[in-house]
Amino acid sequence: MSALRILVADDHEVARKGIRALLEDHAGWEVCAEAKDGREAVEFAAKLKPDVFLLDVGMPNLNGLDAARQILAIMPEARILILTIHDSEQVVRETLAAGARGFLLKSDAGRDLVAAVEALQERRTFFTPKVAQMMLDGYLRPHESDAPEKCVLTPREREVIQLVAEGKTTKEVATALSLSVKTAETHRTNLMRKLDLHSIADLTLYAVRNGIVQVY
Repeated sequence: MSALRILVADDHEVARKGIRALLEDHAGWEVCAEAKDGREAVEFAAKLKPDVFLLDVGMPNLNGLDAARQILAIMPEARILILTIHDSEQVVRETLAAGARGFLLKSDAGRDLVAAVEALQERRTFFTPKVAQMMLDGYLRPHESDAPEKCVLTPREREVIQLVAEGKTTKEVATALSLSVKTAETHRTNLMRKLDLHSIADLTLYAVRNGIVQVY
């Protein structure tokens, strides 16, 4: 039987190395790549076709949830485990919406990481009891009928808003996304209009509140 090939994506090198050590202690598993941000994880997905992806949520350039969406567009059968320090209901919901098969708090990784990857290897899902209960409570809670409809952003718009919120200039956004400066500026202008925002500060606050970027 061939080894289970795993990609680990986290912007903290110490975290990547620690996760790698835990995984490679397991017979039949190999870490085929490490990525320092979501964009690099997507590039490795296209080149290496790993079996399982471990993605940190709060990565620069492209966060883990948007990276998961892009990876699944390339590899619909990819098995993705989201790692995070945040256990809010919103992050859990975003994880499910992104198509990930598992959700693990970093604080639980030492205890549950191997079990989580084993579940994904067997094409099962993995959620810790606390998160599973949160999901159940959230879905059973009645939805407010008069709640405003959330504005849906395209994958490209989410990329642009993250880069802008991280302080990238229009030229840097254009370079990161292989766009012309004019096209990048148009994306930013259209985003501001679509979201009814009036400054970069407003855009940054929107990105934080909606989990596109994270503040530690």
